[in-house]
Amino acid sequence: MKVRSLKQDKYNVITLGCSKNLVDSEVLMGQLKANDRQVVHDSEKDDANIIIVNTCGFIDNAKQESIDTILRYADAKEAGAIDKLYVTGCLSQRYKDSLEAEIPQVDAYFGTLELPQLLKTLEADYKHELIGERLITTPKHYAYFKIAEGCNRPCSFCAIPLMRGKHVDRPIDSLVKEATRLANMGTKELILIAQDLTYYGLQHYGERKLAELLQRLSDVNGIEWIRMQYAYPSQFPMDALDVMVERENICKYLDMPLQHISDNMLKTMRRGISKRRTLELVDTIRQRVPNIALRTTLIAGHPGETQQDFEEMYCWVEETRFDRLGIFTYSHEENTHSHTLEDNVPDEVKQERADAIMELQQGISMEMNEEKVGNTYKVLFDRKESGYFVGRTQYDSPEVDNEVLVPADSTYVRLGDFANVKITDSSDFDLYGEVVTNNYAPAEKESSSLHL
Repeated sequence: MKVRSLKQDKYNVITLGCSKNLVDSEVLMGQLKANDRQVVHDSEKDDANIIIVNTCGFIDNAKQESIDTILRYADAKEAGAIDKLYVTGCLSQRYKDSLEAEIPQVDAYFGTLELPQLLKTLEADYKHELIGERLITTPKHYAYFKIAEGCNRPCSFCAIPLMRGKHVDRPIDSLVKEATRLANMGTKELILIAQDLTYYGLQHYGERKLAELLQRLSDVNGIEWIRMQYAYPSQFPMDALDVMVERENICKYLDMPLQHISDNMLKTMRRGISKRRTLELVDTIRQRVPNIALRTTLIAGHPGETQQDFEEMYCWVEETRFDRLGIFTYSHEENTHSHTLEDNVPDEVKQERADAIMELQQGISMEMNEEKVGNTYKVLFDRKESGYFVGRTQYDSPEVDNEVLVPADSTYVRLGDFANVKITDSSDFDLYGEVVTNNYAPAEKESSSLHL
């Protein structure tokens, strides 16, 4: 007869990688809680006896971080510090067989779409009625909001379809229901995420539905900001811009990873768009949505990138003056089309090119921030840190973009609240200001332009 321990199991879910992974962890935690399990997220305490690592397999650095994390907990298991170790997520989806052979201390590996199987192994019921519900790990006033899974794009360098599968939409009614539930819990900002927001609707409805989704979410009482991340440039649904202009609670912000600008590289990367069309798209977006903040990400050192290709990208960044920009060095990923090409740009050259772009962007960001001094903005405050209340304008997403710092010794704001802040100083990636009004009241007109 089996004797159960009197001590209740405690689960620690470790999340690595992107915000889409974070949502998956939140869903898993919601299911565990519904099964009356004790669960914590990214806890540094040693009181959890069951560890679940949600891995990232996107690029080399992320894969190494995931492997290092698994090994650390595998050692803890061998030392008797934990009882069970499970691994899920993108790395596990992509390299399950190799991981099982190399790190056999893990009790079981699961892919990105195997939540029911994971729960069954944990002797927990997968509760279908909880679909769309989760334990929020971010501050309660904002939440990442996944509207679709997977991707149908053929980008040559990207392994995401290998790990996440084909694009699958979540129905609008389901998303509105989840948004309403989040709003009732105190969420004020929804950050829309998917591998490709602009494809939304084609799989489920047979036509692009991003604009309609934005309208429906905008109507949810209590949601004051809706932010769009990860929009693909090819065949971008322009009617979504019309909704952005019409609805005050849709942030004038768009994250659109463009990856490169030279026709040579766009063709090699299989991006489905040319330099001319990219330039036209950026210009059209800025014309139709005045004051919009555009964020993009680029890749340096893709196979075949010449010095001329890089200089073309550098000049384009200099001329376009993106509000926010990040850049990755190319990672040679197995089973992608790019992996069939020679990885012919040396690592040190990749890094030099990425550093040059970021140095350029640092100067652009500094100049744009200087233009904001003297203007007043609606700011949502996320945390208190190092003597400052730290918040964001509608032009900034959490963790990756600029922040607004208000001295905590001269004023008080409640975290999760909006306030009008007059900008008094700036640095390359931060703004400093003073609160004009708390509990957000209509501000004086914001900066007439975010661009020179």
